Amino acid sequence: MQYRPLGTTGIQISAVSFGAGPVSALMTDGEAFDRQRATIGRAIESGINWFDTAPTYGDGQSESSLGKALAALSANEVHIATKVRLPESRLGDIRGFVLESFAASLARLQRPRVTMIQLHNSITGRRGELPTSITPDDVLGPGGLADAFEFLKRNGQAAHLGLTGIGHVSSLIEVMRSRIFAAIQVPLHVLNPSAATTLVPVGLEANYGNIMAEAERLGMGVLAIRVFAAGALVGQPPSDHTRKTKFFPLSVYETDQRRAAALARELPAGLDLKELALRYVLGHKSVSSAIVGFSTEKQIDEALTWAGRGPLDPELIVRVDRWVHQQA
Repeated sequence: MQYRPLGTTGIQISAVSFGAGPVSALMTDGEAFDRQRATIGRAIESGINWFDTAPTYGDGQSESSLGKALAALSANEVHIATKVRLPESRLGDIRGFVLESFAASLARLQRPRVTMIQLHNSITGRRGELPTSITPDDVLGPGGLADAFEFLKRNGQAAHLGLTGIGHVSSLIEVMRSRIFAAIQVPLHVLNPSAATTLVPVGLEANYGNIMAEAERLGMGVLAIRVFAAGALVGQPPSDHTRKTKFFPLSVYETDQRRAAALARELPAGLDLKELALRYVLGHKSVSSAIVGFSTEKQIDEALTWAGRGPLDPELIVRVDRWVHQQA
């Protein structure tokens, strides 16, 4: 396993991390404890040291499953990152909701503290411009989310603070420049590289405005999410979550699925699209880790084999980026 610095936190994070979200569905299944324990055990044996979850993943089931499996494995040294998503109904009491949500997360995780607590809302200029979006003032203003997060940090319950990098780029950058947050989760995959480049093709579902350059300038860790485009890049049918979510909905998945099939036909013999997708993301020097949703031990073995092959050929990257720009 390769390890990379997570920004300026001092943490050496595994280049591939374990995503416990609802797309893979392993950790949100309340009846899959044996598979959960075995898959997480394989991840830890393989050197994965970062586990990402959230209370909204299966209405707390992901956190509960992760906590139970890690306890069964006596895995006390791994890093856990969870999140808080502010509902519109509680924006008048941000601190109260953060403390309430986080206390419930710790209970489900069976932990007194986590390595990172992350904002799970989008950030936009006005509330509600995107699903669940809040404003920079909701984050940075008096009594805002940052104040509550800083309290948890001072209290020793969260070592570091993080963001989810969805919303309007200008609003995200305003929050990033506060230097309160140590890391940011950024959507990045081969079909939408806009978080890592200024050369953005038209027709993408979102433009992330080369936000990784700002993160690098600020010394923030970058956690790449949607590495496989919710399964579209690995030939999976849309998950139950994808069929109902307001974030990256089914129409986005179906577009990515069509483009993925076309891209696969352009690849050189011997290079699988799944391998390309992971190595493409890990080839970006700003990426601290790629968060991947695993559902089996075999998937972990495959991903780490691909990651171990190192960066893609630069000429291939140019060809792939050119194709993406032409097809978007």
